[in-house]
Amino acid sequence: MQRKNHLLNKSRRSGIAMIMAIMVIVVISTIMALGLRLSTQTTKSTVDLYVYEQAILLSKSAAEYALLRISQDNNATNPCNVTNLDFKPDMDNDGVVTNADYYDINVSIQYIYTAFPATCAAASQYATVTTPEQNGSVLMDITVSVSDTSITSEPIRYFRRSIQKL
Repeated sequence: MQRKNHLLNKSRRSGIAMIMAIMVIVVISTIMALGLRLSTQTTKSTVDLYVYEQAILLSKSAAEYALLRISQDNNATNPCNVTNLDFKPDMDNDGVVTNADYYDINVSIQYIYTAFPATCAAASQYATVTTPEQNGSVLMDITVSVSDTSITSEPIRYFRRSIQKL
């Protein structure tokens, strides 16, 4: 007795093959779309993480630069001379700040002394201390921000507060 196989019949085989081909195409295109989506998200997060880490390093450099400016500009008659620094770093080291240098750094400085001189403005005074060991300190609020959305997928802002001895 011969067995009849209806799946291999030519009249039905072409319809099933077409359905199976469409299913394979749908499955492969879904996998490729998910892979492409994952790849773009990974790229965006990598760029954001890189810019954020660079902002952290720039905040440390800004603290050192602020201490340098304080030591250069402050004198015995006006020890509270430097109170705020706003600058954009030259990332290319060519001496010209361009649009590619997209970091905005702001350093707000307040002083801590045992007795403030009369020349110190009230806005630059943070606290009056009693011990000579605490005299001559500075409180720095450092903000590094990137708001250029062509570089990052979202605005990045890093804030750091630091107390430094003068």
